[in-house]
Amino acid sequence: MWVRCALWGARTPAPLRLGLLASWQRHCRAASSYSASADPSRVRALVYGNHGDPVKVVELKNLELAALGGSDVHVRMLAAPINPSDINMIQGNYGILPKLPAVGGNEGVGQVVAVGSSVTGLKPGDWVIPANAGLGTWQTEAVFSKEALIEIPSDIPLQSAATLSVNPCTAYRMLVDFEQLQPGDSVIQNASNSGVGQAVIQIAAALGLRTVNVVRDRPDIQKLTSRLKDLGAEHVITEEELRKPETKNLFKDMPQPRLALNCVGGKSSTELLRHLAPGGTMVTYGGMAKQPVTASVSPSMFLLCRQSLLIFKDLKLRGFWLSQWKKYHGSDEFKRLILTLCDLIRQGQLTAPACTEVPLQDYQRALGASMEPFVSSKQILTM
Repeated sequence: MWVRCALWGARTPAPLRLGLLASWQRHCRAASSYSASADPSRVRALVYGNHGDPVKVVELKNLELAALGGSDVHVRMLAAPINPSDINMIQGNYGILPKLPAVGGNEGVGQVVAVGSSVTGLKPGDWVIPANAGLGTWQTEAVFSKEALIEIPSDIPLQSAATLSVNPCTAYRMLVDFEQLQPGDSVIQNASNSGVGQAVIQIAAALGLRTVNVVRDRPDIQKLTSRLKDLGAEHVITEEELRKPETKNLFKDMPQPRLALNCVGGKSSTELLRHLAPGGTMVTYGGMAKQPVTASVSPSMFLLCRQSLLIFKDLKLRGFWLSQWKKYHGSDEFKRLILTLCDLIRQGQLTAPACTEVPLQDYQRALGASMEPFVSSKQILTM
């Protein structure tokens, strides 16, 4: 009775008191300790027992919530995106493959419900994201070890939090780790409308870098161009335009790029190399075209171009995989990276990619949409 009076007072209207009471009760339930007798039917997860077409092998199942150990954290998932790495993992052609059957999802954000007796630094209500790939975020709730989670501020938008730990991290590391770029320098990238591409545009702008952004031609190219320029892109051109001789005119008013970011491969990567400044670096972090990185499509021209590009221009070819970076740099460095990105989000310099929120039960629609060509909106499963 004291709690009600202290919160609302005797003169608070009855309907408002009832609404506030319901809200308070929901908060208390969310913050209460985990009970081993929780109804397992309320834990729903997207599970695959075999590798293959995600639309065919992924199923929505009820799972039993594991008992909360002393070093565990009970998390209620809030939102989790569908990334290309998730699709590749389900198909069985990714660098890390979990033991089957597995819950899908490498990324997402959840809220702590309860913590084990030996857990410090986390409390009910905190927001957390996966520390590494393969956690299995496509489920309504789960019990994870504390080491598998990283706390993040809860004052950033939900979509930004859900898409924080993969694409923006990849974009930031590629922009700062391979070339010592200074404000005014330029970067060229393909797949610029991807999640990484959109993050590159924004982080580059925050660092004072200028970007040339290559995309595939499509019916709504003008709409896409406007959206990328709103994010901070200086130039947006199509793959076909990149191959034209007049593209070199772009670099009359801006420095020739010293850094190229390649997520496509094939002819697209050849063109990125052609426009790199002498001594520049091309970093490959994906292969959407499923074609090798080459310097020409002709075997005879390949040798000549490879000599002129790699020898006479002293170009460097590098690869990047965030999971490997985390392995070498450790969790503390990754946490610092996350906090740096959260600062950019708070300052309005980094937003989530274009997203479409889809309820968990409509997962097949979301999986199908995520594999369509010319995808410009990331599918986010909401729990």
